[in-house]
Amino acid sequence: MMLRRQMDIYVNAVKGVETRIVERPGLWMSGDELIALSADLVEVAAHTLPRGGLTYGVFSGDPERLKNTVITLVRRKEDGRPIAFNALAIMDMELGDQPVQVLHLGLVMVDPNEQSRGLSWVLYGLTCILLFLRNQLRPMWISNVTQVPAIIGMVSETFSQVYPAPQKAQNRSLRHLLIAREIVSNHRHVFGVGADAEFDEDRFVITNAYTGGSDDLKKTFEVAPKHRNEIYNDFCREQLDYGRGDDVLQLGRIDLQAMRKYLQSSVPTASLGGLFIAAGFASLQRIILPIVHWFDSSKQWNILRPRTK
Repeated sequence: MMLRRQMDIYVNAVKGVETRIVERPGLWMSGDELIALSADLVEVAAHTLPRGGLTYGVFSGDPERLKNTVITLVRRKEDGRPIAFNALAIMDMELGDQPVQVLHLGLVMVDPNEQSRGLSWVLYGLTCILLFLRNQLRPMWISNVTQVPAIIGMVSETFSQVYPAPQKAQNRSLRHLLIAREIVSNHRHVFGVGADAEFDEDRFVITNAYTGGSDDLKKTFEVAPKHRNEIYNDFCREQLDYGRGDDVLQLGRIDLQAMRKYLQSSVPTASLGGLFIAAGFASLQRIILPIVHWFDSSKQWNILRPRTK
C-alpha cells in the first residue's frame, strides 16, 4: 500500500483482485498515466457495453474531468486485467454564502464475467467511507442518479437522510431541494444528462435523461437489476418512464451512522482487516498527523510556531 499527496491507495481485501483508489488524478498524474488510466476504464466499459461507447465524464478524454474525480479500479492479480471500476465525481457548489461539496456516486461497471467475485461492497461504499475519513468525519452530501432499482435500494439503505427513499418517511428538506436544483442546473454533465432533460422537483425525477452522452446506459425496466425488496422495484415501475428514459435523483449524507451500517451489513468479515488498513492510510494526512503535529510544540506546523523558552 502506498500514499501520495492526493489519496492513491492499493487495497487487497478481495481474494484474487487488487483495488486501487485514486483521488483527483487530473491534479497530479502525468499525461501518460492519465491516458493509461482512461484506457483501463474504456476496457472495462467495452466488456460491459459491447454495442457502444460512453462519451461523458471520464470517457470524454478531458483531463479537466479527472481533476474532480475519484477512481476505484479493480484488477485481476493473475494477469493485471482491469475488470471493474467506480468513477465518483466531486461537485463543488455554493448555497447562499455557504460552500457545499457533494460526492456524486457516479458510474459503476463490472465485467459480466467477473460479477461473482463479490465486489459490490468495494465499488459502492469503500471509497465513500475513505473520503469521509479524510474529511475528518464531517458529514458529506452524496448524490445518485439512476433508473436501477437495485442501486436505489442500496443508496436508500446505506446512507443517511436519503430522499427519495421509498421505504422511509424522510421528508424532503429545503437543503435537499436547493442542492438538487444546483446539480441539475450546473452539474448535469457529470452524469451525462443533456440540456433538454427536465427535473420534476416534486418527485425528484429527471425526465428524458439519456441524451447527454450516457445514451448507452438506458435500460428497460425488465433488464434493470432488481432489488431483493420489492418496494424499490415497485417504486421505479410507478415513478419512471423507461421508454422515455427517466432517472431518480437521490440525495443523502455520509455520517457516522452510515459508516456503522456499511461496516455491519456490507463488508465481509474476512475483508475487515484490509479495510481497516486502508482506512488508516486514508486518515493519516487529515486526522492522525494533524493531532501529532498539534501536540509537538517543538516544531513549526503551518501557522503555529515552535514554543520558545
